[in-house]
Amino acid sequence: MTLPLTGRRIGLLTASASRRGGGVFEAAVAQAALIRSLGGVALVFALDDADAARDRSRFGSSSVSLAQVSGPRQIGFAPHLPEMLIDAQLDCLHLHGIWMYPSRAGSRWAKQTGRAYVISPHGMLDPWITARGRWKKALARLGYERAGWARASFLHALTAREAADIQRETGRADSVVVPNALPPAGESSPPDLAARPPVIAYLGRIHPKKNLTALVAGWRRAVRPAGARLLIAGWGDAPDVEALRHAIAESDSIEFLGPVFDAAKADLLRRARFMVLPSLSEGLPMAMLEAWASGTPTIMTSACNLDEGFAAGAAIQSGFNPGEIAAVLERGLAMDEGEWQAMAAAARGLAQGRFAADAVAGEWLAAYSRAMDLGAIEGP
Repeated sequence: MTLPLTGRRIGLLTASASRRGGGVFEAAVAQAALIRSLGGVALVFALDDADAARDRSRFGSSSVSLAQVSGPRQIGFAPHLPEMLIDAQLDCLHLHGIWMYPSRAGSRWAKQTGRAYVISPHGMLDPWITARGRWKKALARLGYERAGWARASFLHALTAREAADIQRETGRADSVVVPNALPPAGESSPPDLAARPPVIAYLGRIHPKKNLTALVAGWRRAVRPAGARLLIAGWGDAPDVEALRHAIAESDSIEFLGPVFDAAKADLLRRARFMVLPSLSEGLPMAMLEAWASGTPTIMTSACNLDEGFAAGAAIQSGFNPGEIAAVLERGLAMDEGEWQAMAAAARGLAQGRFAADAVAGEWLAAYSRAMDLGAIEGP
C-alpha cells in the first residue's frame, strides 16, 4: 500500500536537535516519527550543540544535519544552514521554534524556493515570552521574523489560545490548530494503574517560566502524608539548575534527579501519583500528555493550555503562588484510591482520543497536503 506522503521530503528545522531544546526537541522527534508513519521522508536540520551527537538516535531513521554556530549561541548564526536547506531538495520546510537564526534561514529558503513553508512557534509568542528580552525580539521581528511569518504557507498553533497569540503578533488569522501527539501505539507499554505511593513528580526544563521555586515553596508549606516525596527531573542552564539545588537544600523529601530519558523517564511517569507543572507559560507541554498516556493524572496551571484535562477529570488546576500550590498538593495527596483511579482512567482516555498519534497524524496530513499544493505565500 502506498502511504499518502510517499516520496515527499519534509525538513524539520529547529534550534536544537538535542535535550537542550526541551519540549520543542521532543515535539520535533514526534513530528519526524509522524511524517515517517505517513510515508514521508523527514530530514532534521539544527544548530550543533554539545548533546546533539548523543541524542541523534532519538530521530530514528531520519537524517540529522547539524550546522556549526558562529558567534553567540543565543542568536545561533550558522552561515552554512541556508545552503544545507537548499541542497536537501525539500518539498516542504517546517520550522519549530522562533527568535533565532533558523527563522532567518527558513525564510530565505521559502523565498528562494517558493515551496511550502510551515512555522510552529511552540508557545514562543505567548505574552510571558514576548515580554522577556524585548529589544532582542524587536530586532528579530524587524530583521527576519515578520518576513518569515508573511511567507509561511501557514503558522501552526498548538491550541486556540496560541492561535490568538499568533494573530496578535503576526496579523494572520489563518493558523492551523493541531495539538502535540503522544507516541504511536506500541512505543509504550500499557500503564500500571495499581495503587501508587505519595510521589509527586516534575519532568521538564529547569527554567524560570516553569515556576519551580514556587513549587518547592508550596511543597514545604503543604501538609503531607508520611513518606511523601517530590521528585524533580530535568535539565537547564547552569544558573537555573544551581538556583533549584539551593532551593531544595536540606530537604529530605525533595530530590533533584537531573535529566531522565528512555527507561528512567518511563519509570518516573509510571510510579508518580501525580505529575505537576506549575508553569507560567507553555505551548502545549509534552510531559503532561506523556503522563496521561502512562495513566498518571496531572496537577497543572491554566497556562499549560490543556483545559481538556480539567474537563475530563484527568487534571487538577493549580494556582501559581506557593499558597495555592500547597493547597492543591494537599488535595492530590489526600485523595482516596477510588477518586484517584477515576482520574487515572480519564487520563488514559484523553491519551487515546484527541491526542492519539493517529488522530494528530490525520490532521497533519491534511495540513501538509494543502501547503504543498499551494506552495509558499509571497512575502517581503
